Amino acid sequence: MSQRPSIAFAKFSAPQAAANKKGTAFVLLADEGGLSDAAKACDPGKTLERAFPVAEFTGKFASVVEVLAPQEASLDRLVAIGAGKVSGLDDYAWLKLGGTIAASLRKATDVAVVLDLAGASPSGKDAASLAAGILLRSYSFDKYKTRKDKDDGKAEPKKPVKVTIHMADPAAAKKAFTDAEAVIDGVLLARDLVNEPANVLGPVEFAARAKELEALGVKVEILAEKEMKKLGMGSLLGVAQGSPRGARMAIMQWNGGKPKDSPVAFVGKGVTFDTGGNSIKPASGMEDMKGDMGGAAAVTGLMHALAARKAKANVVGVIGLVENAVDGHAQRPGDIVTSMSGQTIEVLNTDAEGRLVLADALWYCNDRFQPKFMVNLATLTGAVMVALGQHYAGLFSNNDELSEKLTAAGQATQERLWRMPLGAEYDKLIDSKNADMKNIGGRYGGAIIAAQFLQRFVKDTPWAHLDIAGTAMGSPSNEINQSWGSGFGVRLLDRLVRDNYEQ
Repeated sequence: MSQRPSIAFAKFSAPQAAANKKGTAFVLLADEGGLSDAAKACDPGKTLERAFPVAEFTGKFASVVEVLAPQEASLDRLVAIGAGKVSGLDDYAWLKLGGTIAASLRKATDVAVVLDLAGASPSGKDAASLAAGILLRSYSFDKYKTRKDKDDGKAEPKKPVKVTIHMADPAAAKKAFTDAEAVIDGVLLARDLVNEPANVLGPVEFAARAKELEALGVKVEILAEKEMKKLGMGSLLGVAQGSPRGARMAIMQWNGGKPKDSPVAFVGKGVTFDTGGNSIKPASGMEDMKGDMGGAAAVTGLMHALAARKAKANVVGVIGLVENAVDGHAQRPGDIVTSMSGQTIEVLNTDAEGRLVLADALWYCNDRFQPKFMVNLATLTGAVMVALGQHYAGLFSNNDELSEKLTAAGQATQERLWRMPLGAEYDKLIDSKNADMKNIGGRYGGAIIAAQFLQRFVKDTPWAHLDIAGTAMGSPSNEINQSWGSGFGVRLLDRLVRDNYEQ
């Protein structure tokens, strides 16, 4: 489903087999003790080792040294990647090493990675994480580029890079990679969705992409405007009324747990393009609003990951899909809408639309499925970026236990969260003279006020709101992501389910 990087993992093989392999590049890992015996066997002339002092290479984590192979060798290049201290290599470190390897491949077509260290023998899980990091770093969204690399001006198709990882337990690596690959495919799907231009991916098209998850065993229902109107979703539909592209809601169910066990639920904001409505945004930077469905993309990618790896849990994903446009039918500042909950909302700013979409999506999810908890994700406010920058997402929750589990999952995956406050002092700021509430508060605490608004639609169900405005799109590049759309949230929430809710 996703635009898969042109990386083909040919196999996982034993280290001894690497010395006799032919290819365009050998990648050898070196810790602070230098190269292992298996790695040295791939550098018989010590060409790479002789370069270490000149390059001041000491095995520092993610450092790189590269040399051209001797003329008589059966390969073109030798690359050493520093692994640092063996004791400091956790799952995310192996992902980053994989990303560092991917960055060094360039035009190589057949690569052997010798995953053996002087101070340790990496596990199958380590090898799988390394391979996952290679895939994540290799992703690029270039489907709309026309390449003219040949003399005749026709596009030259990319040849997949064949990668073989040589390590001590290849059978364990292959088994672990099957699981890791499912999650990575979910991340790549989320990236694709965020990166797609809005003229290609509107609410109807997004819903169709969600429907494709049925091939993995996910049960998918799509609600059109008629069904949502019948359910009383005036809050969500009010956002969509200015666009000729009809609203949709996709309900995805993965039933991998016990039949009568209550599900866990994830809800995503899916504004496929946000002009701001009549409270129109400035033209500068508006093109980025194709990514205002990053929450829905993460939920869809998560459902892909869970189904592909056959997670032993019952999980529901609900995404509200709309386009916030401007025309004569568009919602006006001062309009009052009635949400599915029956609560009325005075819309003072049509650019505070994501919370209006989530209000009905959260209520629908809670009312129908009565989940153990709900986590919603949304590119909701610029205010959260003012508070936290682009390295942490904002976490708001009515439940300490859920908040702690989310924070732990964020630390493990390095999709990090920072808990922000909720309280009655903030909640009263959205009381309205003309309706039950208004959709904005004052000048300060904008991210908190948005979360307070959402909390009015979750009853007593354990709930968390993740404001991913700074992390889902346009976030800083790193070792495992060079894409504008990051896929933030997929690995985080997969880890949450894996560590806490699978049977």
